[in-house]
Amino acid sequence: MTPAWRSCWTGSLRLVSTEPASFLHPLLAALLPLFDNDEDKVYSCGSLLETCPCFLDFISTVINNTDSDPSVFSFTLRLSGLIAATEDGFKMLQEGSVVDHIFSVQRWQEAGLWEDPCIRIGWIQGLKSMLQHPKALSFFVQSDFIKPLLRLHTDTSLFVASAANQMLAHILLFFQPVSPAGCNGVDEIDECAEQTNTCIKAPALTMETSAKYTAVVMVTSEYLNESVVPKDNTQLHQSLQILKLLALLLAQARPPLRDTLLRTVAESLEELVTSGYSRLTLPLMDVILAANSCGPDERVARLLSSMLNINKPADLIHAAAASLRRGSLDNVHTAQAVRILLLPFDVITGQSLLGTDTAAADERRFLMVEQLKNKTSCISMICICLTNTPQITLMLPDVVPTCPPVFVVLAVLSLLRICSGDSSSSTGCRDVYRNIIGSGKVQKCALEALTALSSIPGKPVMHKSYKALVKWMSVCTDVSSVTDQLKQDLIRVVQKRVCDMRWEVRDSTVEFLGQLAGAHGASEALLGDCCTTPLLKAALQDPESYVRASATSALALTLAHSWQQGAALTQEQTEIVSRLLEILSEDTEGFARRAVVQYFIAWFSSRSSHTSPSSSLLMTSVRSVLSLGSIDLDWEVKVHTLQLAELLLDEAFTGHQGYRKSSDALHPYAVMSDQASTLHTHSLRQTHMEGSDSAAALNNLVEQGVFSAFLSGLVDCDRPVALKACRLLITLRETVCPLSLGALDASAAMATVTRVSCELPGWGWGQEIRMILRRKKCNQTKGADIAACTVDSGECGEAGEEGASERSDSVCVSVCDVLRSLSLDERLDVLTQSSDHVHNSLLSLLQDILTSSAAHTHPDTQQGQEVIVDCY
Repeated sequence: MTPAWRSCWTGSLRLVSTEPASFLHPLLAALLPLFDNDEDKVYSCGSLLETCPCFLDFISTVINNTDSDPSVFSFTLRLSGLIAATEDGFKMLQEGSVVDHIFSVQRWQEAGLWEDPCIRIGWIQGLKSMLQHPKALSFFVQSDFIKPLLRLHTDTSLFVASAANQMLAHILLFFQPVSPAGCNGVDEIDECAEQTNTCIKAPALTMETSAKYTAVVMVTSEYLNESVVPKDNTQLHQSLQILKLLALLLAQARPPLRDTLLRTVAESLEELVTSGYSRLTLPLMDVILAANSCGPDERVARLLSSMLNINKPADLIHAAAASLRRGSLDNVHTAQAVRILLLPFDVITGQSLLGTDTAAADERRFLMVEQLKNKTSCISMICICLTNTPQITLMLPDVVPTCPPVFVVLAVLSLLRICSGDSSSSTGCRDVYRNIIGSGKVQKCALEALTALSSIPGKPVMHKSYKALVKWMSVCTDVSSVTDQLKQDLIRVVQKRVCDMRWEVRDSTVEFLGQLAGAHGASEALLGDCCTTPLLKAALQDPESYVRASATSALALTLAHSWQQGAALTQEQTEIVSRLLEILSEDTEGFARRAVVQYFIAWFSSRSSHTSPSSSLLMTSVRSVLSLGSIDLDWEVKVHTLQLAELLLDEAFTGHQGYRKSSDALHPYAVMSDQASTLHTHSLRQTHMEGSDSAAALNNLVEQGVFSAFLSGLVDCDRPVALKACRLLITLRETVCPLSLGALDASAAMATVTRVSCELPGWGWGQEIRMILRRKKCNQTKGADIAACTVDSGECGEAGEEGASERSDSVCVSVCDVLRSLSLDERLDVLTQSSDHVHNSLLSLLQDILTSSAAHTHPDTQQGQEVIVDCY
């Protein structure tokens, strides 16, 4: 350890023992993660203790001073545990009598500090960190810490109780012995190990340590068995905590531990099933399903059967839903769970989904009807059943032969009709189905069930109705079944909703029109050709930016077919383009401007040929889009503009030898590795094109504004824009004037390319590019007078263009000279680095802590005035 490090550590720890609590909390929050981020840092604690004895002095000082702040004690407990996580560190602390002293529960109780949750959670976390080797386990058992830990398992503080839960699970799982056989008597250790890191890191135990581990397992198992069934309602919290621990253990335990736990608690769990505590239904199912996850077991099968036969319908629905969502059940239990979840549909809609009833089924049906008569319970239970409907339809008819999937779909549609007030087709129980009339919650769940494959998040009912209609139309094989009356009704609804006072309704309607257009002719079948485009065109004038953006996107979907077919341009489409360019240049919201650029990207990508009737308008518009988009204030608009420019670049050079498309698969703000960056750059250095073809293609790109868009993006202040522009410029450079060509090769093969020039404006991005070129030229000029590189320098200015004047409005430069002079590879290296690569270090953090303390204790600081510490 260097003197600078030792000084920083010593100073930081001195602050912990001397500063007031107002300064300590952020300081401790900053220090602890330095040890606890990964395995390497845990193992570095031992070496830190050897090279920096101040740690041991600090711990000794704190534990002998009962007047310290509780947060300091908690920090010291956790720090001691981290240091003792290695056998060497544990030995050093034990030799100094630190371990016995600091983890003594009796000492904290006598000092009156144990009542503070901060102390209790520090004690738990310190022990958990320390328990990484057999010596720590022996210390834990000899000190009889299992008893206070079990008491903390039901602590009044939720944080302490949760930490105790995790601690108990860590002890039992981390030190469990390796079994030669898996869950089913075969070698499945690897599969179990994948479920938890503790299975991989477990140390080898001696016979003595193994016996101590067995003692901990037995004490814990007996505690769980005795406490899992509550004596009354006041003990429900304790039972809940125990069930959480059991679920955690059974999901990750190897066969010896799993068998021990099941053998010990099975009878108590069966008693809990029949106790009727509704709050424990789901936690109990978690335990049963965790035990069932590693293969069949008779005890678990009995528990599962009992849960699927309880007499409380609401609990029964919850249990059945949980078993389908989380369990790998056998066919018998799966069929039982499915029938339970279909029963409410059968009761409400009157549709026979379950076939012939038995006496037991009749009793369950009676109980279900009585429960469903309660409106609150009815809505809740129906929503649970609807949520599981998609999974049920995938299982049918294998598990319930009498109920094909179409019956379930019809039942869901019947529920929707009942919700809207139409109960004429329902033959179900009237006292039940009236509870769901007008229920928006049931409507949402039913529509989500119908559109489950679309994975729609929670949105208004009307939006879900639109989505459901689009989904059904996308799979409908015969649109002729849609009646004219239904079409007229839909057109009236759409025309009404697109003018709704609520922008969310207008937005959903506009989105629906676009999605319908993309559903393979569904728009023409339902709305006709004369309805959609005028409505979307009118929506471009909407006062809400979200609606304008949705209308733009919907128009791209609606007109895609005509673009692909090369249809003649209509006056309406020309007016739409004019309005879109107006939005791009004048709209104050970024959403709409982004959608406009994406519209032209879709148009350019979908056009059938270069000679289609709309090509002239498209290319004219693209030049305007590149000009406006490259100077937009929204970085996403600029990135989309570069994507459009990239399409032009691809079209210009695709098919020419040496051209490779630029790859931008990463997120705009992702950090690219050095290796990936190098591979990306060098993969582009291929054989160059013929000079005349390159010159013609390059000249077209300059005229279209592509090259200007690239240069503008390169000096943009937004990293995603500059990064994409840099990659595209490298692509262009390696295609038309690769750096790998020597001077003689360049003069012979690229003579025509080097004559292609572009204009740099004397303002904005053009001025920045000119400054970069001037600096590059001056750096290359050996022995020249430094003064020649100032403002009036004509030779050094603008990449060697003679007679160029800094004061002119614009200047012409060679494209190849610019590409070779911008140091693009160095720029790419910088742009692919993360924003915190310079000061992201531990030493920097410690120095900042000391600096903050100096400011905090400055003589000019008034009493009560606090300093905010950046804890990273």
